[in-house]
Amino acid sequence: MEIKEYMLIIRKRLPLIIATTLISTLIAAILSFYILPPVYKATVTLFAGRSTNSNGSNDNIQVLYSDVLLGQQLVKDYREIAVSRTVLERVIKELNLKMTPEQLGSMVSVQLKNDTRILMINIESKDPKFAATVANKLAEVFIEAVQRIMKIENVQIVDNAVIPDKPEKPKKLLNTAVAFVLGLMVGVGIAFFIEYLDNTIKTPDDVEKYLQLPVLAVIPDLDEGGKN
Repeated sequence: MEIKEYMLIIRKRLPLIIATTLISTLIAAILSFYILPPVYKATVTLFAGRSTNSNGSNDNIQVLYSDVLLGQQLVKDYREIAVSRTVLERVIKELNLKMTPEQLGSMVSVQLKNDTRILMINIESKDPKFAATVANKLAEVFIEAVQRIMKIENVQIVDNAVIPDKPEKPKKLLNTAVAFVLGLMVGVGIAFFIEYLDNTIKTPDDVEKYLQLPVLAVIPDLDEGGKN
């Protein structure tokens, strides 16, 4: 097929393409703006430094490479400790939460800024105040657990979590834009699929193209007003 034929198919099926695009965009907009509940994220920032000796100074003034780049394994260790049953159960107990450790753990995520010793613990919840409160308490319990388990004493809170004023998700405009693009692609795909299945001959050009026969004459299609 030539580009001209592709354009003819698109123009022919344009109402279908427009309808598919508008429907998908409208559904995504309604879900994002009116149905999906807003989810807020509160973040507490921690600094994970080296252990100190009894004098309070570093054993070695030179910073080790492993201290600067904690690495993926250390991130996994921190993440596992943050969502461990021991830590979560203590947070639940101290805040008197009505939930299971599994439910609380599903709200927790742990991130490490690249090439730094800055650790971020995130809590996602529909209640922004709840998210900030849990994040700060989880950081306190997490620090104690790291000091006890990993023997890393120099773990400090850099920034406490604050109550978020804007939801983290749903990302309304992004969802709508993605739905628009996907709806357009699906509409075009359906249009070409229908055209592929349509093997009927409708025009003289179709006769010459598919049957490879010359057109000798064309019989007009007269409506009721054209009859004698």
